[in-house]
Amino acid sequence: MLSHISYREAIELSYFGASVIHPRTLQPLQKKNIPLYVRSFVDLNAPGSTIDDRSENDSLIPSFIVKPKQLLISITPRDLSFIVEDNLSDIFKRFATMNVRIELMQNSAVAFSVVVDDSSRARSLTEELRKDYEVLYNDGCELITVRHYDEVTLEELLKHKEVLIEQRSRTTARFVVKRAR
Repeated sequence: MLSHISYREAIELSYFGASVIHPRTLQPLQKKNIPLYVRSFVDLNAPGSTIDDRSENDSLIPSFIVKPKQLLISITPRDLSFIVEDNLSDIFKRFATMNVRIELMQNSAVAFSVVVDDSSRARSLTEELRKDYEVLYNDGCELITVRHYDEVTLEELLKHKEVLIEQRSRTTARFVVKRAR
């Protein structure tokens, strides 16, 4: 339970998949400095959250967002040439045309990997990409995002999981995982 967070933190959390508030809902409130109060519909007496311009509580505790049923897709040029802007432009255009939202992306010299919701559109997109690229995928993945992480929390969270991709910034850690066998 986050009793008080800033507009910025709420936007970040909703961008990464927290489903209570859409990020576009917050911008008009922020511009007019109108606080948003979020409460439970199930238990009206339960404490709620306040979202406004104060940020001193944003990093007090880690926030978790777990997205199950993710597909990790790795795309490589057939000739094993470098992934360059022309390839990326073509790949992004195909994602946009098929209306598949990229949840996480990572590239190396010869491969571009993305994580998307596992859907029929995403599966169709992998077949479309195979016409021009080598495409591998892992299904049954989870995308875990932790805002304001610490090492102890991450260690506990990743126990018994195989980490396929790891990304970290100063405030956010993201992992594509599968259950360890």
